[in-house]
Amino acid sequence: MRRLLLAAVMFGAAAGAHAADMPDFLRGSSGAPVPTVNWRGFYVGGQYGYGSSDENFNGSTSNMISSLLADTLIENEMGVSQWNLGLGKQSARSTGFGGFTGYNWQWDDVVLGLEASYLHGSFGGLASASESRFDTLTDSNVHSVTATSQSSIAISDMATFRARAGYAYGSFLPYVFAGAALGDADITRSITVQDGFAPSLGGAIAACSNPGSANCPVLTSSETQHGHLIYGYSAGAGLDINLIGGLFMRAEWEYTRFTAQVDTSINTVRAGLGYKF
Repeated sequence: MRRLLLAAVMFGAAAGAHAADMPDFLRGSSGAPVPTVNWRGFYVGGQYGYGSSDENFNGSTSNMISSLLADTLIENEMGVSQWNLGLGKQSARSTGFGGFTGYNWQWDDVVLGLEASYLHGSFGGLASASESRFDTLTDSNVHSVTATSQSSIAISDMATFRARAGYAYGSFLPYVFAGAALGDADITRSITVQDGFAPSLGGAIAACSNPGSANCPVLTSSETQHGHLIYGYSAGAGLDINLIGGLFMRAEWEYTRFTAQVDTSINTVRAGLGYKF
């Protein structure tokens, strides 16, 4: 019996010593937890972006035609300002560069922050359309009216002010954001209306072949706004990746919409490099 107990004690001691020499994962441990990067504090960075701008020009010049033709015969009886000139929608692609700065607060893995982002580029587009109609009006003349409309917008600078929410996992910080947007834009709108009239249909059409003559007056109106401040909102998502120390890189998508005389939406993807102090 003594020999049996002594053998059991010696076996247990040997097994314990052998287990102590085994790797952690073989002893039933999952290993040390993944360390979380400290994202708290101020940070700055630079970024490069590529994106597309979508402009909706429909209705952008209607009020100008109404003002230009107020109380005229062709507006009262032909409703020129209500014509669908079909300026439609346009899309264009461009690149830009800029920077960002902000501050993060962190509670364990949850990161909240405020950030300002700036991008300089050339986003925008141009559209034009023309429509002609003829009708016999109450002045007993046949009127041949042609209305031409053109509208353009060029956004050179835009900035967004966002609130961010992210979840830190190791060196990665995926986040979402939303906020307000400001833009610096040049907006140009112009209209031209030709009203050719004559006692007969053929005469009216022929008369408008000589714009500016007595029986084919030309009315024009244009408006240009340089450095016009436009407002909107933005939203998007991104990923910050800590490289070493406070240095991190960024990949991001942002949607921005400006509601000015020309309704404009801009989608950009961006790559950046930043440093957290």
